[in-house]
Order: sequence, then C-alpha cells, then structure tokens
Amino acid sequence: MPGSTLISNRPILVTGGAGFIGSHLVDSLLMQNYTVVSLDNLNDYYNPEIKQLNMRSHRDFENFTFVEGDIRSHELLESIFTSYNFGTVIHLAAMAGVRPSLENPLLYTDVNINGTQQLLETMSRHNVQKFIFASSSSVYGNNEKTPFSEDDSVDFQISHYGGTKKMGEILCYPYSHLFNIPTTCLRFFTVYGPRQRPEMAIHKFVRKVIREESLPFFGDGTTSRDYTYVDDIIAGILASMTTDDGFIVYNLGNSEPIKLSELVQIIEEKTGKTANLDKRDIPAGDVLRTYADINRAKQRLDYDPQTHMAEGIGKFVEWYLEKLETHPELYG
Repeated sequence: MPGSTLISNRPILVTGGAGFIGSHLVDSLLMQNYTVVSLDNLNDYYNPEIKQLNMRSHRDFENFTFVEGDIRSHELLESIFTSYNFGTVIHLAAMAGVRPSLENPLLYTDVNINGTQQLLETMSRHNVQKFIFASSSSVYGNNEKTPFSEDDSVDFQISHYGGTKKMGEILCYPYSHLFNIPTTCLRFFTVYGPRQRPEMAIHKFVRKVIREESLPFFGDGTTSRDYTYVDDIIAGILASMTTDDGFIVYNLGNSEPIKLSELVQIIEEKTGKTANLDKRDIPAGDVLRTYADINRAKQRLDYDPQTHMAEGIGKFVEWYLEKLETHPELYG
C-alpha cells in the first residue's frame, strides 16, 4: 500500500465511540488488541440508552476504557491525553444531521467547529502520530458534477451541518502542517447498517414500514443517495490508520447511488410489507443527490466496498427485528 506505515502501539482515542459508526470501529479495534479509549458525552440527540447498548460488549475487554465527557472541555481533554499518551486519534464525535442543524446552528458550530479545534489544540501538545477526521459528503452541497471527487469545489454547502464539516477539514490542515501530524479527512457517504441512528432514513423507513405507519416521502422519488454499509466504512477507516500521507482527503462511499423510490422498494421486499407513503416537499438543506468518486481511496487505501444495497438492507432488517424483540423499549 503506498505510503503505508505500521501503526503505533500507543493507545487509540475514538471520540464519539459509543455512537453508530464509533461503536463498530471500537469493536474492530478491540478485536485487533488495540488499547482503546472511547470518549462520548452520551447526549440526548437520541436515547442515550441505545449508546449504552452499543458498547455493552466493549466493557468485557481489559484494553477498553470509556470516558463520559465533552470534546469542548479543555480540562477533560488535557487530562486524558496526559494519562493515555495517545498515538492515534479518530474523531467521530459531532452533532449530526442536516435538518436539525438548520434549527440549532449555534450548537452545531460550537460542537463541530469549536470542539474540533479544542481537540486539535490538545493534540498539538501531545505528540500524536496520526489524526483521522470524520467529514461528510454534505461538504459537496448540490454539486452538479457527478461523481463527487475530492478535487471538486466544496464552497457551496446548503446546510449548517455541511458547513461545519468543511470548516473541520479547514482547521485540520494548519495543525497537520505546523505540528507535523499526518491527517486524513474521510468524507462519509450516508452510512447505514446495524446501530444506525433512529432518525436516519433507512432506520426510520424500516421502522415505519414494519409498524405500518405512514412514511414521509420527500419529492417525487428521484432524489438519490450513495448509501454505504457500515462495515465498508470501518474497513476504510482502518486502512487510513496505516498510511502516512501528510494531509489528505478521501471519499468513502459505495459509488452506487440509489433513488429514494428504489430504496423504498427494497425495504418493502425485505420486510414483506407495503409502505404507506406520505408525500411531501423536499426540505430545505437536503441535497438532491450524492455520488462518491472512490478512485483515490481504491488506489491508496485498497478500499473496496463489498456490500450492495439489497444485501445491506437485508442485514439491517434482520438486526432491527432482533432488537425489536429483545429491546422493544428502545426500538419499538
């Protein structure tokens, strides 16, 4: 692999480690015997008990530590960086979601921009050897050119969330340059799979179809998303840990956009139920399409997404039905 280097044996910090993507990443790191510290503030964006369930198995590992706290706290960050001497930091913690960012932009700025800067500032004093920043396809806005390439302009976000993710990338560069921290920004394209947040489209759609509730259906069904199964995202993160690229941006997507109407059809097939569509206008801030050019990640990370949409939805439905039976108070 071009530019590859052996990852340090020093502990790894995963911010947002109790969330959807973070908990899957911690699973993989622990299974590979890394020492992992998971930092999460367990906020009430969705039921914190779901995050507790996400990391239940993590607590069985001696090489795992959970810290409940906020990335905006200088004192907390200084304390844990001093205690653990992190070699790698993977920053997934953020206020998520396009639509909520329109309702509370100041909170998104505070967490996603100020919190990221607080983390970077702490890293600059502690000899971190690798930083990975979780960015988003939202930085592309309504990009007219498809597929979206890392070299495309990202000057026209149409949501506060997208703007905060672009600003996060911008903040990363000077810290990488000034303090010689190899930094990778990963633009995730609509990640789905087990543990997906309950307000995200696939989780919400499956839940409502199974419960035979009306399904919010925005536009005429032709909007499309490049949905990426969580296992493929985790593979991309792990691959990026072993590279020494200086500062670089990668798209992590599936590169197979699916129209909204096609998504609903697949969910109907996998659940055996018919969706009751509640047709609405496309909300402000929603992009019309996403489509990842993943050639750079293929060439430099050997990134090769394995899970196609029908298979991934099938796996999600199986997981959801299991959780509905075992934890109806959280998933019902």
